[in-house]
Amino acid sequence: MEKRRLGTSGIVVSEICMGTMTFGTQAGKEESFRIMDESREAGIDFFDTAEVYPVPPTEELAGLTERWMGEWLKGKPREAVIIASKVAGAAHGWFCPPIRHGKAALDRVHLRRALEGSLRNLGTDYLDLYQVHWPDHGMRAVDTLEVLDEFVKEGKVRAIGLSNDNSYGVMKSLWTSEVEGLTRVDSVQNNFSLNNRRDEHELAECLRREKVSLLPYSPLGGGVLTGKYNDEVPEGARFSDYLKRGGARQKAMATRFVNEGTIASTRAFGEIAKDLDLDVATLATAWSKQHDYVASTIVGVRAVAQMPPILKAAGLVLDEKTLAKLDQVSEEIRYPMG
Repeated sequence: MEKRRLGTSGIVVSEICMGTMTFGTQAGKEESFRIMDESREAGIDFFDTAEVYPVPPTEELAGLTERWMGEWLKGKPREAVIIASKVAGAAHGWFCPPIRHGKAALDRVHLRRALEGSLRNLGTDYLDLYQVHWPDHGMRAVDTLEVLDEFVKEGKVRAIGLSNDNSYGVMKSLWTSEVEGLTRVDSVQNNFSLNNRRDEHELAECLRREKVSLLPYSPLGGGVLTGKYNDEVPEGARFSDYLKRGGARQKAMATRFVNEGTIASTRAFGEIAKDLDLDVATLATAWSKQHDYVASTIVGVRAVAQMPPILKAAGLVLDEKTLAKLDQVSEEIRYPMG
């Protein structure tokens, strides 16, 4: 398992990170522990969670994933495991997280309470990476960054990052940190896959020049790039549930991931993988981490049985001919996720 530096911080992480948003809903406690054990056995030392996990977020379950991780961490050398978590974004944006009575914000009070809660849940006195789950561009960036800077100086957080953000948000954050003399962000965690290549363009230029790492999540396009949606909507899959029983926001999200364009491109990528004698999940994961600005690709599973094709991407480098074929598909079916 290759190791890579996170931004310009002192943190070095495995090229594959295990995401945990399924722990507590799609994966039971025993299976979640097995997934984390198998991850470490495979050389993964980087785990990502959030205060609102598992998904879909509910008031009753929020924080459960962190608590399970905290139980799993007991008895393990703390420094041997790189733990990332996230503070929920503002409640008045696109989504109201079911925490702090629907009043979540990115100010001093809420940031302090969020971090204290995550440390308590995880049973640790520090986080390696603390990220803003989604931005609030309407508030003063300095009000958030000042508190995150305090966390670093207090030794409660080693590095800070953004998530679900764009070029404006990244550059605004970096500029504010430079002007105010505050800790700068070392990463941005965004949706990025063969079916969603937008960050290759404008954001990639920011990340390269500013030495900020991308942490791609959903490299399998929400499971679509495994091919399981190719012929019909399968039973039990996350977007199947969203399409059949979800609310308006969940159905809109599912349609973004599962549509004619994403299915067509997935079929084409599947043919390329077949010619290479690879599982399409292996191909998609390898492609995701094969960018010079990517530190670690965040994967997620609901069972250990789903891990082998993903883990086969560790150390795999796609040749130029294969990359050109993938690019051709993306040119023919442009931005299938919008």
